[in-house]
Amino acid sequence: MATSTSSPLKKPVTLACIQLASGADKTANLSHARDKVLEAAKGGAQIIVLPECFNSPYGCDYFPSYAETLLPSPPSKDQSPSYHALSSMAAEANAYLVGGSIPEADPDLASKKYYNTSLIFGPDGKLLASHRKVHLFDIDIPGKITFRESDVLSPGNKVTLVDLPEYGKIAVAICYDVRFPELATIAARKGCFALIYPGAFNTTTGPLHWRLQGQARAMDNQLYVAMCSPARDTTATYHAWGHSLITDPMATVLVEAEEKEAIVSWKLDGARIEETRKGIPLSGQRRFDVYPDISEGKVRFDEDNVPS
Repeated sequence: MATSTSSPLKKPVTLACIQLASGADKTANLSHARDKVLEAAKGGAQIIVLPECFNSPYGCDYFPSYAETLLPSPPSKDQSPSYHALSSMAAEANAYLVGGSIPEADPDLASKKYYNTSLIFGPDGKLLASHRKVHLFDIDIPGKITFRESDVLSPGNKVTLVDLPEYGKIAVAICYDVRFPELATIAARKGCFALIYPGAFNTTTGPLHWRLQGQARAMDNQLYVAMCSPARDTTATYHAWGHSLITDPMATVLVEAEEKEAIVSWKLDGARIEETRKGIPLSGQRRFDVYPDISEGKVRFDEDNVPS
């Protein structure tokens, strides 16, 4: 079973979350992201994470105008400048790059479908996988915030696991996906050493649950969790919480940003996963005779593949 006490992380690896400040100019956002990715790589990061909607402002009104066509893959530079920018960043940094997320347009323009999509590239600049946000952010907290991504976006339909050959597997999901523990549970059972969530919680939900969600997913699954937010811009229509963080398998928050632009990083060590799982041996204590193992059901994966 993948969630045995042995570690799924083959050797230590430094992961960095870039809490990026982005504005209305996509070209400027991509250039700034490159600078920060190279800065993180120079600091020793081998896995680098950008935030949700890093190439544009976040909001339903912005998704259609900033959307790029990703399929059929690879897209041309005109179809997706962000795809090519991310590919170049990964190669130049010689690092694995979880490219936050960008608005994606369905190639059938008549469908008027859009997705919130993360692109993951290898150190050679090749696309390893992509994840379309599975759970859309539709909430209504009276007197606080109302937001409906489903008014504009369509949901993805796959669990995304990505193999990094030197290190092992990671799972990538986006923001609101973190509130649904099933995705994380399946990823852990399939042998991931880290859950990575580009996200943009707001100043209502952020102080309530951002840190708790990262700790909960780490505690339940005994692996590392990284959550990467945009920096907060109080002049924007949507105020991101910030506080990008990395949590260890014992649910200890190892490093956390504030609300401003920052890079936070940590060396992930498989020994910490093994120590946690030996001390609290959940894998051998699960009662699948009482409840089913959800990772063994009918699950759709995007593992080492791009949706087609």
